[in-house]
Amino acid sequence: MDINARIACRVRELRDARGFTLDALAERSGVSRSMISLIERGLSSPTAAVLDKLAAGLAVTLASLFEDEPRGSAPSPMARQAEQPVWTDPASGYVRRNLSPPCRSPVQLVDVIFPPGKRVAYDGAAREVEIHQQVWMIDGVMELTVGEALWRLEAGDCLAMQLDRPIAYRNPGRKAARYLVALATLPPMNPRRS
Repeated sequence: MDINARIACRVRELRDARGFTLDALAERSGVSRSMISLIERGLSSPTAAVLDKLAAGLAVTLASLFEDEPRGSAPSPMARQAEQPVWTDPASGYVRRNLSPPCRSPVQLVDVIFPPGKRVAYDGAAREVEIHQQVWMIDGVMELTVGEALWRLEAGDCLAMQLDRPIAYRNPGRKAARYLVALATLPPMNPRRS
């Protein structure tokens, strides 16, 4: 399945599972109703920032938007490399590979290759679930701004953060940077109503 078709199906499945209308998800996420409709019909190639807003509105991680919804039998605890979804952000060109199997673990792993000189910013939308993230640098250099703090990561460095504030990723180097993202989701604290 094409990655945009996978995202389209997944956003629709998650929205339907929560009983949200397009208007309700638009209000919760800050993404326009028309944009959500285009995404769900596979007619838009959304940016990482838009997908992060949708993920926050749906109370899931960004990585969850790339998973296949298991049908029938229980999902496999194995994710073969050939089956791992790969997506490229149309705005920055960063490439992410979801490494984790779709077995609904509270931990997800993502491999990212980030082009030199590029930047991606997430606004830190309010989330119903508490998501913790660690970024472990494999190669190259990245600058992460977490809230007001600026961190420079080089190969071997690891930074932990909670996804509850604005975060920006920037590759100041001359070569692509590669890093592993580990995400852990905790149960909802104060559920919002749609």
